[in-house]
This record gives sequence, C-alpha cells and structure tokens, in this order.
Amino acid sequence: MKKSILKKPILVIKFGTASITTNNGELDEQVIADIAQQVAQIHSQYHIVLVSSGAVAAGKSFIQNYKKGLSERKAAAAIGNTLLLNKYSQYFTPYGIHIAQSLSERTHFSNRKQFLQLKKTYEKLWENNIIPIANENDVVSNLELKFSDNDELATLIAVGFNASLLLFSTSVPGVLDAKGEVITALDTSDKSVLQLANKEKSASGLGGMTSKLTYTRLANQMGIKAVIFGIRTEDGILKAIKGETGTVCKAQPCSMSARNRWLASGSLIKGKVKVDLGATAALNKRFSLLAVGVKEVIGDFEHGEVIEILDEDNHAIAVAKTRISSGELIKNLKTQNFEVANANDIVFI
Repeated sequence: MKKSILKKPILVIKFGTASITTNNGELDEQVIADIAQQVAQIHSQYHIVLVSSGAVAAGKSFIQNYKKGLSERKAAAAIGNTLLLNKYSQYFTPYGIHIAQSLSERTHFSNRKQFLQLKKTYEKLWENNIIPIANENDVVSNLELKFSDNDELATLIAVGFNASLLLFSTSVPGVLDAKGEVITALDTSDKSVLQLANKEKSASGLGGMTSKLTYTRLANQMGIKAVIFGIRTEDGILKAIKGETGTVCKAQPCSMSARNRWLASGSLIKGKVKVDLGATAALNKRFSLLAVGVKEVIGDFEHGEVIEILDEDNHAIAVAKTRISSGELIKNLKTQNFEVANANDIVFI
C-alpha cells in the first residue's frame, strides 16, 4: 500500500488584497518578494497552501472606466489572475520553488466528492514540492454561490485538510483594542470577540476584521490554531508561525471526524428547521432529529442536503444532512418516529 505523502503539518496562509497592494491599488512587488523569501525558509517544514486575493486589483486598470460592476470585476479577474500568478512565480523561482494556480468555486467544498478530488490534487502537488496558490474563480462563480471572501476559502481549505495552522495577513498589525493596541491573544470560544472588529471593509478587498474573526472562530472550533498578523511586519510570516506577532487564537479541542468537520464547515445550508425544547434536549443527548420535534420548516431542501437546526430562540445549534425533503417533512410533522436526520449526520456548531 502506498504511504500517505502528508508527512508534514499543513499550513494555510491567506493574503488579502489590501495586504499585497499599494495605496494606489497596484500589486506591491516588495510584499510579494518578502512572502516568497519567508515561505522559502519554511517550505521544507510544511505542506503549504497560499490563498491570495489581488486578481481584480491587478487587472482593473485594463478595464476602461472601471466602476466595480459584476461583469467588470469578472473581466478584471480574468486579466489579473495571470498577472498575479506571474508575479508570485517571478519571486518564488529564485528559490527553486514552483507554484500552481488553484481557482475554486464554493461547490468544490459543498460537494464532498469534488472536495476529495481537490484534496487529491493538492496532495499530488505537495508530493512534487509545488505550492498551490488558491483564489476564488471570480470569472465563472455564481453570485449566489460565492465565497463570502477569501477568508472563508482559506478556512474551508484549512478545516477540510485538517491544517495545524491558519495565518491571516492584514494591512494592520493584528486585532486592535479600543486604544489601537494589538491584542496578542484571543479566546474565540466567546462569540463576543466579534465585537472587537472594525465594521469597515478595506477599500480594495471584500473582507475586513469581522470576517477574519468569524472564520478564525470557526477554525478554532475545528481544532486549528490561527494567527491574525500584519504582512508588513518584518519577517511577519515567520514570527506569526512562532506566535511572536499579531493576535494568536488557540485551537479548541475537536474530536470530529473529517466528514463531520466538512459537514460543519464546507457544506452549503439549503434550509432551516426550528425545533422545540424536547427536540433540543434529545439532540443534546445525541439522538436523531424526529419530525414531531419540528415547529417550523424554513426554505426548501431535498433528501441528502444540509440544513441548519434552530432552537426556539432562533439560535443555530447544529447542522444536519437530511434523510427527507422539506416537502416530506411538512407532510409528516405529526408522524411518530419519522426521522428527519440521523444522529450520525448531525453536528453541533
């Protein structure tokens, strides 16, 4: 039997548009050169995935009277993807490191078979010492099925591949407190940490600190350590790996199987059901979800699709892969022992 090539820990590093562009919105070649120089130092220690925004920023100057419309963004991305990868290749080549482009869509993660194929592709790249650089396939992505931003893409890769560390680079030194000072460590098990974020998005990118904290919290829940750090900090990547810069968010204990980690993070939510107190208590005891405990069905879903389970206060408590459609559920709300989702297909969030 062929041994797994995953002999090294997996490291995912995300670079936002604001991190790798100048104030004029152009690619900052000095930052890309620094990224290559630092990543080259750790290349032998990790299986690395770089998640890089910047394609739209790199290509928008080629679009006349660019006004950020959807078709304009897609056209800019089509041009910018090549420019962005060429720059990475230019600065990695002197270190003898080859890179590969990985353009992903949300369905590559919501469809388990497609995700496993993506995983095999990455493993083959790592086996040949090649670093994949991932980005959303903006040119063809369906507006309703897009990643919220590349923070989500980086997190789905980290969770799906069971990475040991996830780094989010930013244009600021880390998560800042009210006085503008870096918070060196955060416990993300408390949802109130999201209130620390400045609600503004960067001028050039889609995300912001709220996004980074949201997906850091998900990664931590899935057992992955995350660090939010400033890309322009000297040796920022190397220091972030050591926990010597930025905001360090420790992993929480997680014993989920790979399949259930995918279910809790990568799957697309197709609908929701609100359950009563009795069903909530039964779910907490690891029983299956039965139709008699459902108070309300929200949205349409088919057999085998993923739904969110809400308690009576409308708080999301779990996700589940259904064994019936929403139509079948509505017809059988009063039927005893009618299973909506098996306990093995329910993951608390």
